[in-house]
Amino acid sequence: MIESTQPVTDAAAAKTALDIHEILKILPHRYPLLLIDRVLELKRKESIVAIKNVTINEPFFNGHFPGLPIMPGVLIVEAIAQAGGTLLLTEVEDRTDKVMVFTGIERAKFRRPVSPGDQLRIEVEVKTWRSSPRMIAAKMQGVAYVAGKRVAEATVSCQLIDSSRGRGNGPEGNDDGAAAE
Repeated sequence: MIESTQPVTDAAAAKTALDIHEILKILPHRYPLLLIDRVLELKRKESIVAIKNVTINEPFFNGHFPGLPIMPGVLIVEAIAQAGGTLLLTEVEDRTDKVMVFTGIERAKFRRPVSPGDQLRIEVEVKTWRSSPRMIAAKMQGVAYVAGKRVAEATVSCQLIDSSRGRGNGPEGNDDGAAAE
């Protein structure tokens, strides 16, 4: 059998779906805070659809709530932000030196509980996108669904920052938390 490699075309380079291994190459998050498992659709600078499989093994279910496990709403918003961050980070070549951070959360609403066994479908649409050589920032509208029913929504703002920011030699950058004298 002879194998041949096809040249990479723009269409091949612009993937529209990502598995967990590809997500791990894009997002810096890791267990237990990585909250998306798969990307079903990705339209550059426009929208993304991601999946989060909710399992009873999630550490937050131990205390939220005993006997009535419900995924915390703040983590659903975080999943929306991570999906949006994945969309933004696909536009950045040097993303290993960058981190996507929240700059705002607006109009968060929680409509139904999310429980173990549910699958969150997270749909995020870019509302504004600003890019310059030194910065990328975006505002995105996200909606989370379970079985076709809206469970949560939020508008999230985020910005790409240099991951070395805050790691200087001044009082703010000390790893041990002690102020410099």
